[in-house]
Amino acid sequence: MIEKAMPSPEAIKAWARLMRVSRQLVESAEETLKAGGLPPLAWYDVLHELAEAGEGGLRPFQLIERTLFAQYNISRLLARLEADGLVEKLPVADDGRGQTIRITARGRETRRDMWAVYGRSITELVGAKLSADELTMVSALLGRLRHPPVAD
Repeated sequence: MIEKAMPSPEAIKAWARLMRVSRQLVESAEETLKAGGLPPLAWYDVLHELAEAGEGGLRPFQLIERTLFAQYNISRLLARLEADGLVEKLPVADDGRGQTIRITARGRETRRDMWAVYGRSITELVGAKLSADELTMVSALLGRLRHPPVAD
């Protein structure tokens, strides 16, 4: 029988703190958006990826890869964004059932409005509490935890 390595007390503490702080930061950013009468953070994530993609837009599977939403969640979210006029679905010429999702002008405006609030939240929650060197170190350490690890 192969014995699995148990996490060290330091790994358990780091994990618990990472999960707790991550949840608290996201909740704080969500509350700030809500107080500003703006949509949830998930909307920003999708609008951001679509804006970055440019006029070509993205296929739904690409959005799933870039945002890590589950397929059923992205389908529901895209339907809501489309109903609000923030994205448009375009047919793919060589794929009868496929579609490309593209951000609309209204979606770009909503993203800008959200960023004005979300960006301030990032500054208040993280940027104002850590020095530039500490921010670089945290970013590098978290990058090492990604799978596969990435260099930023």
